[in-house]
Amino acid sequence: MRTKIVATIGPASENESVLRHMMIAGADVFRFNFSHGEHDWHSMMIDKIRKIAEEEGKNIALMGDLQGPKIRIGEVKNGEMFLNEGEEINISCQEKISDENGIYINHTNLPSEAKIGEVILINDGKLKLRITSIHPIDGLKAMVEIGGFLSSRKGVNLPDTCLNVKSMTDKDHRDLAFILQHQFEWLALSFVRTSQDISELRKAIAKTTKKQSPAIIAKIEKPEAVKNFDSILRVCDGIMIARGDLGVEVPFELLPVIQKSIIHKTIPTAKPVIVATQMLEGMMTNTTPSRAEINDVANSVMDGADALMLSGETSSGKYPGEAVAAMERIILKTEEYKSIYHKSVTAHPSGSKRFISDNIISAAVDLSKSTAAKAIVIHTFSGYTARMIAAHRPESRIFIFSDNQKLLNRLNLQWGIEGCYFKHPGITEENFSDFENILTKHHVVSDGDLVVHVSSVPPTQKGKSNMILLHKI
Repeated sequence: MRTKIVATIGPASENESVLRHMMIAGADVFRFNFSHGEHDWHSMMIDKIRKIAEEEGKNIALMGDLQGPKIRIGEVKNGEMFLNEGEEINISCQEKISDENGIYINHTNLPSEAKIGEVILINDGKLKLRITSIHPIDGLKAMVEIGGFLSSRKGVNLPDTCLNVKSMTDKDHRDLAFILQHQFEWLALSFVRTSQDISELRKAIAKTTKKQSPAIIAKIEKPEAVKNFDSILRVCDGIMIARGDLGVEVPFELLPVIQKSIIHKTIPTAKPVIVATQMLEGMMTNTTPSRAEINDVANSVMDGADALMLSGETSSGKYPGEAVAAMERIILKTEEYKSIYHKSVTAHPSGSKRFISDNIISAAVDLSKSTAAKAIVIHTFSGYTARMIAAHRPESRIFIFSDNQKLLNRLNLQWGIEGCYFKHPGITEENFSDFENILTKHHVVSDGDLVVHVSSVPPTQKGKSNMILLHKI
């Protein structure tokens, strides 16, 4: 399976047998959503996942997902109230119980940042209000355009409003310290609007630890992030298309085009791109996905996404293991579709630091295609060659050998990369046959198959890739 699966953990998947089922069924990355759960619970789950991964011989990555600033309404009198279409309602930014006299939104600066005519969406857009007047002291007034029942603590989206809010809260900084302490491979940042948000996170990480830091994933869930995507992509290590909030904040009919555009732009950078939210939502309560969900997963695979993410399906749904297994079945069948392979990736120009290695990588992929090689085998120190080869989306399987388990775990998020732990005092040319013997033992290759090796010569100097070897098993 080339396209990876990210599974979110939660109450439904905290049992060790369920975690094992998910891992065996095809989960490659486990996501910890820090919007929920205490640190003690997260610590317990980290220990369980790493224990099972070791027992099953899996390179499993851990992803910490920071909550970010959450704008919500407060408590509602009697737990629920009804907003009638056409009525004007008061909105206060001073904490109070929401009732027929007005509702409370927990963003103090809203009166100074909002403008008349801008939209307020509540509960994933199920309720829609439009601002009619602003009073710096008393708050706002808004007309109810789409009414309905409103219950306590529902989320608020302000797609038209330019909010002066930092992407990291005090809670996020505490969660960041925990994530760094437990050496997660990936870190997802919510509420990203500009490249500066990523830069601020890197500064926070540098202040907290001198150890190898997690790679940063920018969650694209705000209109500003779509607008500033190119600059965000340059400074982050990966992308998540967070279709939940994004689908509320932009017109829903734009989502497919935005998704395809983001994937198309991200693949050549060799940074992983994840498609997230409601991929198999029906499996929260059903043992099989809907026809529309099957097509959603398949189309994301055809677009070339590195990974697909399960959220509620595995964190709180009734069938977490079955959801992973269903996604794997769809992915495997879709990956038989030949047009998903061999994307065009432009090599660096002459004179660049990566000129030789990038052209070696391109040549290796072309060679694997023209010879129908069974596998591309890479001995890697930094992971660069593996990531760039994966960006070309070769039809040959990609195997990397390394004695760096953290690197193997991290690269398990990226399309097509299969990692093998290989302990050695120093790589020599003779180790290439060792790699082939390992793949033969695991029935990946057999007599007569062609294998493309990519490495650096001399191997002991840990240099950039400068050698291709085509060999028949």
